[in-house]
Amino acid sequence: MDRIPVQSTNVAEVGYDPATMTLEVAFHNGTLYQYFDVPEALYQEMLRSDSVGKFLNTQIKNSYRYAKL
Repeated sequence: MDRIPVQSTNVAEVGYDPATMTLEVAFHNGTLYQYFDVPEALYQEMLRSDSVGKFLNTQIKNSYRYAKL
């Protein structure tokens, strides 16, 4: 999955696969997570948010299944 760099103190890159509705988040510390069944509109909203990390914490974490890769 292709990821794009974002301006964030914790998040380095994010990517999205619309076919599987999978959001991929790479952190500056090297960890990588995939969140499943995330609507594309939510991914787009995250990219437009003032804080990608805050959006991830409030809108994605604890709301969607995930895997740490």
